[in-house]
Amino acid sequence: MIDFTESVAERFIGYTRFDTMSDDGKVGTVRPTTPGQLILLQQLEKELRELGLTTYLGEEQVVMGTLKGNVETPTIGFIAHVDTANDVMGNGVKAQRMVYKGGDVLLSGGTVIRAEENPDLEMYLGQEIITSDGTTLLGSDDKAGVAEIMEAISYLVLHPEIKHGDIEVYFTPDEETGSGMDRFPHDRKRSLCCYTIDGEREGEIELECFNAATVNVKIHGVSTHLGSGRGKLVNAITVASHIVTALPQAESPEATDDHYGYYCVLGIEGTQVDTSMQIFIRDFDKENFQRRIDNVIAICRAVESLYHAKVEIDSHVSYLNMAEANKRVPDATRSIMEAGKRIGLDLYESIIRGGTDGARLAESGTPCPNIFTGGHNLHSLEEWIGVSTMSKAVNLIIAIAQWWAEH
Repeated sequence: MIDFTESVAERFIGYTRFDTMSDDGKVGTVRPTTPGQLILLQQLEKELRELGLTTYLGEEQVVMGTLKGNVETPTIGFIAHVDTANDVMGNGVKAQRMVYKGGDVLLSGGTVIRAEENPDLEMYLGQEIITSDGTTLLGSDDKAGVAEIMEAISYLVLHPEIKHGDIEVYFTPDEETGSGMDRFPHDRKRSLCCYTIDGEREGEIELECFNAATVNVKIHGVSTHLGSGRGKLVNAITVASHIVTALPQAESPEATDDHYGYYCVLGIEGTQVDTSMQIFIRDFDKENFQRRIDNVIAICRAVESLYHAKVEIDSHVSYLNMAEANKRVPDATRSIMEAGKRIGLDLYESIIRGGTDGARLAESGTPCPNIFTGGHNLHSLEEWIGVSTMSKAVNLIIAIAQWWAEH
């Protein structure tokens, strides 16, 4: 296995310096939702062009690069996203490299990465990990994927003796807002299958994801003086609270794991006159997924009738389970597993309790399994990544390209 630890770590840290935290509130009004994303996209397009790839960055605000192959074989693609989440501060990242010496990791900003909550730290005893300073997330989701793809492409360019077919690279904005694939250059894509480099733990290959929907609810109450509100006042906040309590607590994110789906009220804001709320619905099974959507609508209508409020409901599907598309082209998975064996990497199949841009691509029929990056504790101040695993991800990308050249 080739040692990419130094080069991929420095490349990744360089990308973390770009402020690319996305903004859910600007979806549909501007793309990307934050200017730093476009700056990084332009930088990546420039780097790909300088490597000799044919590049495209059009109105979709998706970078596409094509590395011409040296053998005839189906075209494959690799995808990563440039934005970072806004669950905690994602801008002003100050990445730190350190050798893990055991025990808890105290970051300069006061955040503690606790060993008992991070058993995988033991894998990196005496090895380098990268963290933020503890005041922001790190951004391995998904700048680690961006760095690993760029490192692999750079190596293939510098080593033309390695056999590979045409390889397409895609870097997308706003994955964290769910709108990254709303506009994608499908007409330019030639890949038989693609691979998102957007996973977590070393060796993890994710072939299934949630079906995902969002239900937006607007509640309009009736205002009157509180002192004479009997029989007249309809408090929109009260109506919203009853909708929340009607959702089963046993089917919430904090109460489920594995293949169990959930309802999650992501936000409520407003006054007694007008209140809005956002409900996430997730399920691996398509029938259960639709049942959950219908349940939320039925609950809203029942509470609306009970309180004589006016409730507006808008539901839309964010992405679907990519399992079906992955099964249609078995070589998409086979190529990963056999490439892993080739380089001595232990891989295992898993599921994503979430989604990726690859799930949206799978809806168009293109299989898109998800490959690990090495990141842990994503979307949090305790985020960290193992440098040796980043190097292994680069090796796996190269080995997948070789597998297709040989088959």
